[in-house]
Amino acid sequence: EVQLVESGGGLVQNGGSLRLSCVASGFRFNDYAIGWFRQAPGKEREGVSAISGSDGSPYYARSVKGRFTITSDNAKNIVYLQMNNLKPEDTAVYSCAVGPITIATLTLFQGYTSWGQGTQVSVSS
Repeated sequence: EVQLVESGGGLVQNGGSLRLSCVASGFRFNDYAIGWFRQAPGKEREGVSAISGSDGSPYYARSVKGRFTITSDNAKNIVYLQMNNLKPEDTAVYSCAVGPITIATLTLFQGYTSWGQGTQVSVSS
């Protein structure tokens, strides 16, 4: 059974940092892509970042490039999202998801098949 469990969310001030973790189980980590998504109240879900399990190549949405860093520890099946210089508009529930390694999953954040429950990130102004 595929399981994804996020942690690390919280409340920070404008300009602060947080590191999110996504612990994955139930599948061979190296064969899949892991993506981070966020959804703010009243808004559509947005792809934030993704990483290829096979070679660790990272991908970012334009809105977070230069501020967020995605990494993976394949030995522990954990994907991290380091978020620096957080802004109030980053406030959302952040979730991780797993999908096949394709151009669509990595660059368009489409085609993910299983999701975690999410963790709340709140940035005060």
